[in-house]
Amino acid sequence: MLIKIILLALVIYMIVNLFMAMRVMMKNDPKDGPMSKYIGRRVLTSAIIVILILLAVGTGLITPNPRPY
Repeated sequence: MLIKIILLALVIYMIVNLFMAMRVMMKNDPKDGPMSKYIGRRVLTSAIIVILILLAVGTGLITPNPRPY
């Protein structure tokens, strides 16, 4: 259950960074910082999510859905 909460928090963090990058792109204000900072955080977060899912499935914390056949 804890791993699912962590994954959900990481997904929310990724979505927040996506919208922050969109805000920087729309405002085009140089004092907000570059848009690539937020996009980089989003990419790093998605990589962490994939690694956590693979580790959780490998250790048995999360069980994948059974095959349909």
